[in-house]
Amino acid sequence: KAAKMKLKHNINPVLLQFINFIVLVYSLVTYIPWYILSGSKQAIAKAKQVKARPVNNKPGGAYRSVNSLHCLASVLYPGCDTLDKVFKYAKTKYKDKKLLGTREILKEEDEIQPSGKVFKKVILGKYTWLSYEDVYIKAVNFGNGLAVLGQQPKTNIAIFCETRAEWMIAAQACFMCNYQLVTLYATLGGPAIVHGLNETEVTTIITSKELMQTKLKEIVSQVPLLRHIITVDGKPTTWSEFPKGVIVHTMASVQAMGAKADTGNKQPSRPVPSDIAVIMYTSGSTGIPKGVMISHCNIIAGITGMAERIPNLGEKDIYIGYLPLAHVLELSAELVCLSHGCRIGYSSPQTLADQSSKIKKGSKGDVTTLKPTLMAAVPEIMDRIYKNVMNKVNEMTTFQRNLFILAYNYKMEQISKGYTTPLCDSLIFRKVRMLLGGKIRVLLCGGAPLSAATQRFMNICFCCPVGQGYGLTESAGAGTITEVWDYTTGRVGAPLVCCEIKLMNWEEGGYYNTDKPYPRGEILIGGQNVTVGYYKNEARTREDFTVDENGQRWLHTGDIGEFHHDGCLKIIDRKKDLVKLQAGEYVSLGKVEAALKNLPLVDNICAYASSFHSYVIGFVVPNQKELAELARKKGFKGTWEEICNSPEMEKEVLKVLAEAAMAANLEKFEIPVKIRLSPEPWSPETGLVTDAFKLKRKELTAFYQPDIDRMYGKSGK
Repeated sequence: KAAKMKLKHNINPVLLQFINFIVLVYSLVTYIPWYILSGSKQAIAKAKQVKARPVNNKPGGAYRSVNSLHCLASVLYPGCDTLDKVFKYAKTKYKDKKLLGTREILKEEDEIQPSGKVFKKVILGKYTWLSYEDVYIKAVNFGNGLAVLGQQPKTNIAIFCETRAEWMIAAQACFMCNYQLVTLYATLGGPAIVHGLNETEVTTIITSKELMQTKLKEIVSQVPLLRHIITVDGKPTTWSEFPKGVIVHTMASVQAMGAKADTGNKQPSRPVPSDIAVIMYTSGSTGIPKGVMISHCNIIAGITGMAERIPNLGEKDIYIGYLPLAHVLELSAELVCLSHGCRIGYSSPQTLADQSSKIKKGSKGDVTTLKPTLMAAVPEIMDRIYKNVMNKVNEMTTFQRNLFILAYNYKMEQISKGYTTPLCDSLIFRKVRMLLGGKIRVLLCGGAPLSAATQRFMNICFCCPVGQGYGLTESAGAGTITEVWDYTTGRVGAPLVCCEIKLMNWEEGGYYNTDKPYPRGEILIGGQNVTVGYYKNEARTREDFTVDENGQRWLHTGDIGEFHHDGCLKIIDRKKDLVKLQAGEYVSLGKVEAALKNLPLVDNICAYASSFHSYVIGFVVPNQKELAELARKKGFKGTWEEICNSPEMEKEVLKVLAEAAMAANLEKFEIPVKIRLSPEPWSPETGLVTDAFKLKRKELTAFYQPDIDRMYGKSGK
């Protein structure tokens, strides 16, 4: 498997033999001191250990982590069974330590592009920090201020805001006062926002100036119960046409109200573990977003499980927060950090790196300034980094490229044996590592499957473990995470200490928990992290959640997995992605996409199949640089749209896809026969992918329906 992922070089065979001899001598000379001094002996032993076991010998028996075989973990600290108690404990322990950091904006400029488009660019200063005590006081005052505005315990309040310090302060205020926090993605479309706000009957929404101007302004008249809008960053200057009865406040003014409020005689209504903390609207890869009700004990169990997988988590760690806090992955990661004394520095995808779209050329991105030690990412971001670095490698001189490839392949071999390569790390990969600040010690990926090639690339070039996590909003984000010393790829690790996982037979797909060598089936997650269900949707709750004879609550995920001998889980399919072709063959659309997505020519791909036809088709967002180069080689001239709309170029891209599909051992019936090249990329703003960049198949199908009709217009091949 490692041999398949190796990069290809063009070095003279005699010279290569000499280089291999030098490497062998170096390895032999350094092995003994490395083995004694590095402590890797223990890491290699841990990597080979069994990480989870079934609790009984029956087929379909639940697997548990070897660290929680007899009892699942459910609390971080004794007595801290609600989120307000967890924060109070952390505030007492880490009082004056830095907690939330934000960069000040020094300068904003408009930059005119050659195309005539105007891009906003910023120059940012240093991070300024709020301590645990500062954040606690701000949260207490904000909670009291909301009470002055009429917010009652156990009622809903919405937050529709970018990831920033004020989001976390508002959330902590709601946890303290037992307000149910309704979270909505900043990139959701108008109808989805209206649906969430009206379904939860909120009277107050917390937002930012920009989102108020760009998103709320258009829909506020469709939310009849809305009374208060609170902006976290001051009042907007240009919008005064508020509907009657809606008052706009700033967060600072509400905090000032709370600081003056007389709460002496009033007994605060504190939450109990079973109370709802968050109603999280999933961006949903199908249909209208669903509100998942997550209780205090659900979140605490989830973050307890996650924290156990990150060794030496503590005050020396700095986490960079840039993913949407309305996503369970980011919220859980930040709560893990907050409860362990870590600093959280805020960022955004537009300001993350020196090359990010909003950073003025020559000034520093957030990772360079913050130098984080912990980072979470979705596969889309990792795939982008992978492609960008590989493009730069291809632009190097022959000598530089071959040196990089030799070091890459050498390190891949060493990693597969459990060894480290300090010399390669400092001489060859240091520059790549600096792209994420140079201090990252754990990189966690979740939200969607990460390809083995990208995972191994990140391991090698960023010189740190790349953990894959698996969890759903419905399981409070918790399920599995790979251990830091597990350098295998393509797996998502063993169950966390807070939950257990079992596999249920799925006859239609041909997956059984009695399969050999690995039991396979639909993944069911059980434990205190499994959420209460869907808000005002009992039918769907009964469909996705069950309770067994022992009172254990189980989530039916719809994902298909297999357990390996060491207790680690691998996701192999998804029930919704399986389509039966006209001739009876089953095609896993996710499998087809995974095989083709990492091609340099492909930025994104969605496979499509119909039971009324005998072949697979696809929609492809091509890489502009690669496709333009392919068009030049084939002598095709035209604009970007003309290249994408050209049947000739479609055929050329199909040839590349077919070669890659065969190399990935796809069956002939799984290989796309026809494609549509999309000139426009898919982003959450287009509504064609979720915030975690998962494909929205229903929306993509509707968007490309004319192309589907065209591609299936003739009889199948």
